[in-house]
Amino acid sequence: MAVAACKGLFNSECHGNRRMETKPSGRRRVFVQTESGSVLGIELDRSDNAHTVKRKLQIALNVPIEERSLIFGDVVLKNDLSTVRNGSPLLLMRNFIHRSSSTPCLSPIGKDIQQRDQSGPIEILVCSDHISRIKKLAREILEAMKIGIDPIPVCGGLGGAYYFRNSQGANCAIVKPTDEEPYAPNNPKGFIGKALGQPGLKRSVRVGETGFREVAAYLLDYDHFANVPSTALVKVTHSIFNINDGVNGNKHQDRKEFSKIASLQQFIPHDFDASDYGTSSFPVASVHKIGILDIRILNTDRHAGNILVRKIDGGGGLDQVELVPIDHGLCLPENLEDPYFEWIHWPQASIPFSEDELEYISHLDPFRDSELLRMELPMIREACLRVLVVCTIFLKEAAISGLCLAEIGEMMSREFRGLEEQPSELEFICTEAMRVLEERNMLYDNVRAVENEFQFEIDCEEGLDFTSNLEKKLASHAYCWPLGGNIRNPLSKVEEDVDEWTEDDGNITPSRSDEYAFTAQDKVATVPRPSMSMKNVSIGEKSWRHENVMQKNCYLSGTSSGNRSVNEQLAGSTSFVKLADMSEDEWVQYVENFQHLVCEALSNHKSGSVGPKQRQRLGTSCKF
Repeated sequence: MAVAACKGLFNSECHGNRRMETKPSGRRRVFVQTESGSVLGIELDRSDNAHTVKRKLQIALNVPIEERSLIFGDVVLKNDLSTVRNGSPLLLMRNFIHRSSSTPCLSPIGKDIQQRDQSGPIEILVCSDHISRIKKLAREILEAMKIGIDPIPVCGGLGGAYYFRNSQGANCAIVKPTDEEPYAPNNPKGFIGKALGQPGLKRSVRVGETGFREVAAYLLDYDHFANVPSTALVKVTHSIFNINDGVNGNKHQDRKEFSKIASLQQFIPHDFDASDYGTSSFPVASVHKIGILDIRILNTDRHAGNILVRKIDGGGGLDQVELVPIDHGLCLPENLEDPYFEWIHWPQASIPFSEDELEYISHLDPFRDSELLRMELPMIREACLRVLVVCTIFLKEAAISGLCLAEIGEMMSREFRGLEEQPSELEFICTEAMRVLEERNMLYDNVRAVENEFQFEIDCEEGLDFTSNLEKKLASHAYCWPLGGNIRNPLSKVEEDVDEWTEDDGNITPSRSDEYAFTAQDKVATVPRPSMSMKNVSIGEKSWRHENVMQKNCYLSGTSSGNRSVNEQLAGSTSFVKLADMSEDEWVQYVENFQHLVCEALSNHKSGSVGPKQRQRLGTSCKF
């Protein structure tokens, strides 16, 4: 019943769908960003379409619109703009942008911007009920700017960032423009060479999209559980921002105001970061809470430098510390990536979860989380939400099985053997779930083929005995039935075919799902067992028995099948598992398979039927 409800929601067949209720009407205000970073706020009328928006951009920002597409998340807007919500950011991106290694900067014309964009210095995008603190910060910044207190550039890091101050001159927020990220066109520290929308530092996190993820981490931190500072996506206008002219660098003597889309996060006064302070004194609960968040969002960049440490008075003359996690721009990748969890090596991570932590985990609902992000950040890609679902289900099942934080993190992390990167245990389970899905699809196709052939012969041969003919046909097709047999995975491609995918005309088919009703707590009791039982799989050893499939399988090699979409334009990488290529119906079935296999794998892990190799962890033998 849960699966039926889930499929209904995927197909928008349920009543009271929130996404349908939020369908825009009348005038809307959107923020269009060019691939070079220029931003323009535009008021949309009912009669506006994608072409009229591009024409407005051409006039206001003096940018060419030929061979360019207007993109909203996963969708290329061909004409209709009815799906675009008020306050949404759009991207004007060059077709076949993955071919380009650099993009010339097309600077906006200040006069045209002022005539067409009358927004204030700070405007919050995609209005939300979660940003009351951000509104207060914006007011403080505006008051400071009125009396001449300007922001200060941040020296550290690879991307452009700025401390915005209040009227007392104290830092109150940190702003990171999307077009100043590493490799982005206007990066102030020399890390340039790509346009917005291309693969960035992590191949499954695109340039210009880390700000969305910063906001997503804050929204998913329910009840301020992990202590993520308040964060929102904003449009900011100021002369402090960097604009590369492509020849002489930024001309400081001729400063103009530029509008940019950026993440704005509350600045947290602190004494150290975790790399400057002894980790043994960190509270166990704080480490656990940050780790739980990192697992849910598959944080690929959790190091000591992005955990702030604040000293607080613990009473009795004793100082205690509070941990504040920041910099979540490399979470929620589009594919399952190798995470980096520095806390794996901390002794606190080897301590079992407390009852309160287990209760918090038990109430997590990845499908509710996905719908929240769709509502608050409609530009976020569906592939990222699927990663969120998989990782949250894995966390919930692992916590139920009694695994500690370090053990869960290790099962999600890859190893190097020799010079080769080996997939993680989580990736292995995901691959097995994909194999079961493909075997089911093959079974269905073969049954349909048998039925069609039988029906054809019935029509042509009157009087043929139904039962004997069916038995004959089933027997003749038995060789290609996957159940109980050894059969080549249908996803397996000839190796030389991997590099022969042709590019389409830049058209992207939307693959966005509606509200989910199926929760991670629901168990599906009717999932058939795979032909290779997980009981025979050594979780500790990560023994890949389908190594030949791993080398050829297009889902595992980082190359997608079929026509490319926005989700699939990422360059080849060490992605062993891709979730973006599945249809919505396949994704529903995949989640069933995955949850069933996770339970089996964790059951084996708990019973001790794992390989003899166990990774040595710092703090494993410590007594607390």
